[in-house]
Amino acid sequence: MTATERKSLMITACKVRMGIIESTHSAKAGHPGGSLSAADLFTYLYFKELNVDPANPKWADRDRFVLSKGHTAPGLYTALALRGFFPEKDLLTLRHVGSYLQGHPNLNLTPGVDMSTGSLGQGISAAAGMALAAKYQGKDCRVYALLGDGEIQEGQVWEAMMFAHHYKLDNLCIIIDNNGLQIDGDVAQVMSPYPIPEKLRAFGFAVAEIDGHDFDQMEAAFAQARQTKGTPFAIVMKTTKGKGVSYMENNAGWHGKAPNDEEYEQAMAELRARLAEVEGM
Repeated sequence: MTATERKSLMITACKVRMGIIESTHSAKAGHPGGSLSAADLFTYLYFKELNVDPANPKWADRDRFVLSKGHTAPGLYTALALRGFFPEKDLLTLRHVGSYLQGHPNLNLTPGVDMSTGSLGQGISAAAGMALAAKYQGKDCRVYALLGDGEIQEGQVWEAMMFAHHYKLDNLCIIIDNNGLQIDGDVAQVMSPYPIPEKLRAFGFAVAEIDGHDFDQMEAAFAQARQTKGTPFAIVMKTTKGKGVSYMENNAGWHGKAPNDEEYEQAMAELRARLAEVEGM
């Protein structure tokens, strides 16, 4: 990755984080913590990895992305808006009555959304089904799915993993956002999913472990995923919940709570400062 590419992604990631704060503040509801931890991943997917066309969201040969941890829709929506799927101003309608940007993604309403999600554990099953369908149809498209580390406490997730290995879905790449926190606190205390990479390997996945805030490591992992044949691929990314907003970082209380006016101003000031810093690099 060139320095110019890296800088562009870092600038966009700052804007994704700003959109997350602006939309959840406007809604007075939502899930900023896990959206912020995955902001770099959303940025990388939509501005480098995915083969998609904002002018033709239903293009039959596009890559698919399933947000299995559907409550982090504010991050997905912001990436989609910045990529040109719909106007950025519409982010301020998040969760409003009549808006096409509801609390969980809806494929029937939102341009660029490939699967309606919300009930944790179900998105990965849909993604595996999409990958198998692409195989049957002889399509070269790839399918990506983002799961939370708390989400993988769900049994259905591991059924889907078994399915993906059985059908040799090497066009499927799952990403696990290992930020260590869920709504009730530390995932290790609530119901430990650890060791995550070893479990994935036991279920037949090839695995990469990365820093989920490092674009160079993402680039290497996704390249490895595309080169892996005969088996599905998983990326376990270590992240910081609430990344980019000081008072939200590593704080489980920000799993599902919107910032008030004062908190909004502080968050936006921090993110604007970070954006100016990156732009000046």
